[in-house]
Amino acid sequence: MTDRTSTAADDDHVYLTLSDAAPGPEGEARWAYGTGFADPLLGVDTALPSGIDGADLGAYCLMLGDDALILAQRLTEWCTRAPELEEEVALANLGLDLLGQARQLLTRAGQADGTGRTEDEYAYWREEHEFRNVRLVETPNGDFAHCVARLLLFATARHELYRLLADHTDPVLAAIAARGVKELAYHREYATAWTLRLGDGTEHSAQRMQAALEAVWPLLDELFTPHAVELRLGVDPARLREPVLRELGAVIAEAGLDVPQTAPLAYVGGRAGRDGVHTEALGPLLAELQVVARAHPGATW
Repeated sequence: MTDRTSTAADDDHVYLTLSDAAPGPEGEARWAYGTGFADPLLGVDTALPSGIDGADLGAYCLMLGDDALILAQRLTEWCTRAPELEEEVALANLGLDLLGQARQLLTRAGQADGTGRTEDEYAYWREEHEFRNVRLVETPNGDFAHCVARLLLFATARHELYRLLADHTDPVLAAIAARGVKELAYHREYATAWTLRLGDGTEHSAQRMQAALEAVWPLLDELFTPHAVELRLGVDPARLREPVLRELGAVIAEAGLDVPQTAPLAYVGGRAGRDGVHTEALGPLLAELQVVARAHPGATW
């Protein structure tokens, strides 16, 4: 994850990347704000705010960071496989946005929980049961409609969550969310546009889009199910259910499709992705994501 060849100048740190005014090489704002830094949180005051438990904040940042990391991996799998070259580039860029968020969130996790673990340690050296992402993001890509449906659900829900977190007590988490909400707005718009295009296209494309929604819809509920860590930090994702479902319903109706009525995917003994219980799809994904780091431990690039 880390670009070891980059050097961190005094004016090249996360405060700038979390600002609209962050200048790039040509004087324009960076589009992938989490990439190109030796330390994703260089220059940031990472002291824990009063009243925040470091273990809880670290665990929560790990949850959000894992969501972003795993979906970034899934999106980049579309390189050379998307219907058009333009969509390959678009999906890769969405993946880079999420990778940038993952870098900062995983780094914050290691600082907040006191372990000092780096983003690379979290990404490459944990086992499947140690990941805390929701199961929605790990589902196999399937066809392009499935990719669109998964992105629509995730981006819509995460956009609402980041709007909520932009006022969080932890200034680092709040800054990441405030910047990320703008990127998630585009991710949502991209998925919405393709949902409308496929749903209002041919009979075949509409059938494929409807089938994709039916496949991923049972995984949506997990995004609204509160975890004890979230509640202790003053974050209740159940508050997102109504606005997210309302927005998704409007998009689906405009596309001429039906809101799925399928039941949520069952938890295993009351546990799911946030507790390290995943689908069979996560293991192969991690094997591909981690193979180079584990084959060449300690290597830099």
